[in-house]
Amino acid sequence: MSALALLPHTAPFGDDDRTSLDRVLSAASPNQRAWLAGFLAGIDAGQAPLPRVDAPVRSAEPLTILFASESGNAERLAQDVAKLAKKGGFKPKIVDFADLELTDLPKQSRLVVIAATWGEGEPPSRATRAYSDLMGASAPRLEGVTYAVLALGDTAYAEFCAIGKAIDTRLAELGGVRAVDRIDCDLDFETPAAAWIKSTLEALAPDQSASGNVVAVDFSARGAAEISREPLTAEVLEHVDLNSSRSDKETFHLALGFDGAAPAYEPGDSLELFPENDPALVDAVLAATGLRGEDTVRLALTTERDITTLSVKTLETFAAETGQAGVRQLLDEGEARSWIEGRQLIDLVEAFPASLTAQQITALTRPLPPRAYSIASSRKEVGDEAHLLIAAVRYETHGRARGGVASTFVADRLKAGAAARVRLKPNKHFRLPEPATDIIMIGPGTGVAPFRAFVQERRAVGASGKSWLFFGDRHYTHDFLYQLEWQDALKDGSLTQIDLAFSRDTPEKVYVQHRLWAQRRGVVDWLENGAQLYVCGDAKAMAKDVRAALVAAFADVKALSPEAAELAVAELERGRRYHQDVY
Repeated sequence: MSALALLPHTAPFGDDDRTSLDRVLSAASPNQRAWLAGFLAGIDAGQAPLPRVDAPVRSAEPLTILFASESGNAERLAQDVAKLAKKGGFKPKIVDFADLELTDLPKQSRLVVIAATWGEGEPPSRATRAYSDLMGASAPRLEGVTYAVLALGDTAYAEFCAIGKAIDTRLAELGGVRAVDRIDCDLDFETPAAAWIKSTLEALAPDQSASGNVVAVDFSARGAAEISREPLTAEVLEHVDLNSSRSDKETFHLALGFDGAAPAYEPGDSLELFPENDPALVDAVLAATGLRGEDTVRLALTTERDITTLSVKTLETFAAETGQAGVRQLLDEGEARSWIEGRQLIDLVEAFPASLTAQQITALTRPLPPRAYSIASSRKEVGDEAHLLIAAVRYETHGRARGGVASTFVADRLKAGAAARVRLKPNKHFRLPEPATDIIMIGPGTGVAPFRAFVQERRAVGASGKSWLFFGDRHYTHDFLYQLEWQDALKDGSLTQIDLAFSRDTPEKVYVQHRLWAQRRGVVDWLENGAQLYVCGDAKAMAKDVRAALVAAFADVKALSPEAAELAVAELERGRRYHQDVY
């Protein structure tokens, strides 16, 4: 069918030109013709082309990105989703689970959830309230909500990605429509997460064809580049064991220097340290798998692969790669999870001998992850250095001596003058308040690290607010970390009060939560007058016990019911006055 002739035969164009122009104009939309008219008029007037007349632009589609994060990874991925979504024509909004009002959830037409699992299948501490509400009987219906869930976890734990899985199931139960399948990510989440983000945004992208203005959106893998961050090389300036020679602990103060400016950290941030595996353990794995003498494999197992974590997934891969009937039996009889408890890769390859190739040993292991440590210094006091406080982890299981990968790397092989690879890990949820605000700091053992940075920072800025430290360890004589510094801080006023709990110095063990209870009237009074409370350290027991003691303190001091006391502490959390950095 020929194009409609729009130009008259008298038009000042040749026949071929007139036919070409007719073909273009007959297919053009009214808006395109209007643009062309303005463009030609602008040329005739000797002016720059007039602003284009676009087709009606659809308003950006809203996208809510909800994250539940403890270590910061889920929050960082939420930011990556938002950046890429904005490029794709969405109007993204990031919401912390800590700030979620469940009644707002049904209003979100498109929802991306990124949720981390903490410990043995628990939600991140800041997400506890909203997560409980979501799982409760009063949760609202979510018909009309299209959602996708990315779960973060660690296969070293039995309840791998449990929180993300539960949220995914719950959203469907409430009537939400799943846009893409959930992805469950291990510690090496960057690459799979970037691919999932791309496919999810493509699935959630609105159909723009109805507007007559079809736009091809490139949800490219740029997100992967935004996720990756290059580590820096630092020199170990100081490597000092702060415990006495008679202590049964080893806690190292590590001062790191940089070639140039130190990373732009703030008190409360962490540094990720990239460790290396114990060479003796690497050699044992190589010997057991028939890879002795493979220098390339040895280097990879030393610096790149995790050879201490053993999971059910590892056993499944091992059985598939080797055909080991004994491992298959463990899996089939449901004994795999109990068998791997307290064991590592070396136990597997020695108990079930098999020759492996380099490719197979790579398939059995995951990338060796960095270990995050709270920074124990303020740049205002130490300049272009960063200090860390790291306790060596050593133990024995199944007749074999074991050690924490990163902590024994620091204790045994990272000496003064050595080079270490580190990467800054900001934590905006563990920041100091205004200098006039009082603070209460609770940090036993290495949990005291960020509070050394807090005290240094507040001394440097001349903070007028009071500061109170609760510190604990085993023995006063052998394990009082940074003792002289705290005593100096008390003298110069940068630390107002310190309460100590040394668990092995008394017939009955005394911990920081006991000191908190003993000082409950003062603690509640400080909090009632606007103080902010910070807790750093063990998540499994200490942090829970401290919170329970604080609830009990409110109940006792304010004569509240247990329910009302719980609400009082929950209000501190919601008001961002109860901060936790736990591990």
